[in-house]
Amino acid sequence: MNHQGSVMIEALRFGWDKNGEYGQKLVADVPEAKMVYQPAAGMNHPAWVLSHLHAYHPVIIALLRGETFDDPKEHLYGMKSKPVADAGAYPSKQPLVEAFVRGHEDVTAALSGADPAVLGGEVMLERWRKYFPSVGAVLAYLTLLHEATHLGQLSAWRRVQGMPSV
Repeated sequence: MNHQGSVMIEALRFGWDKNGEYGQKLVADVPEAKMVYQPAAGMNHPAWVLSHLHAYHPVIIALLRGETFDDPKEHLYGMKSKPVADAGAYPSKQPLVEAFVRGHEDVTAALSGADPAVLGGEVMLERWRKYFPSVGAVLAYLTLLHEATHLGQLSAWRRVQGMPSV
């Protein structure tokens, strides 16, 4: 598992870093006033997406360290939350982007220092155990699929408004 685990951590880190770069590009030219704009009812806007994704950064780090963590479902911007058009419900653009970047850097550092054995560990959050057979499976989901799905929503959000692809 050690070599395979090292390869998996390297793959997770590669995808994670690409997602981080992509996320920054997706919001770089978004004006502050549009951070909470919803061109269609219920559409996830940049402020919610960045806030939601950042809520999972500490979870990913805890998983990599074999530590317990609070259920992200209960986070202010967790899966129970809905995007709102009230700019006051979110930090402004610069702090949101800075938190996203810092969170990505922190996860990258945790990936770089992770013991590959952690990937085979049991999932600490009971409600996730029925979906994920190991910590490695949760990490693959959170760092790659979950984040890429929400970044894809930002890409669609851009295109609906006639903004260019990045």
